[in-house]
Amino acid sequence: MKLKKIFFDGIFSNNPVLVQLVGMCSVLAVTTSVVNAIGMGSSVIFVVTCSNIVISSLRKFIPDKVRIPAYVVIIATFVTLVQMFLSAYIPALYDSLGLFIPLIVVNCLILARAESFASKNTVFSSMIDGIGQGIGFTCALIVLASVREILGNGTWLGFPILGKNYVSIGVITQAPGAFIILGLLVAGFNMLSRKVNAKKEGGN
Repeated sequence: MKLKKIFFDGIFSNNPVLVQLVGMCSVLAVTTSVVNAIGMGSSVIFVVTCSNIVISSLRKFIPDKVRIPAYVVIIATFVTLVQMFLSAYIPALYDSLGLFIPLIVVNCLILARAESFASKNTVFSSMIDGIGQGIGFTCALIVLASVREILGNGTWLGFPILGKNYVSIGVITQAPGAFIILGLLVAGFNMLSRKVNAKKEGGN
């Protein structure tokens, strides 16, 4: 499998959020601000990439009967490193993300990549897959958070961009608003994907 295809599949055609619809708990919860989205996305990129590398390296030594528990232990190790780093150096972000940092351990995206890709492919391919999937996850979080923060608070990255007189749409920052915006993004992404695929087929 070509490395370029592996990388871009995670960002576009197999995007974890907009196509696979995995990790929805953290996606909906932390996207009230772009800062939170960047923090969570960066954490996921680190964890999924590092866990893919280790799992791929050990894939021939992990017995099938204990592979899932082994994957969870490996993932939990890197999540703990992320927790320690954020707690020590970025405590405000650590407090903001709260419970959703340890929940990365059971994020469907990371477990799915470990089971479906890292356990069957080379270390370098698994690293590229982890980076691509992590970036795709992060990009989707940032887009969703940008819409929610702008419409919900009139700010972006904490900076006011719609003026002091902007009347915020409070529901956008709450769970129903998250579902609505995510649904619209998924629909828009699917429509765009169909158009792109149709053009490719027409060109061929």
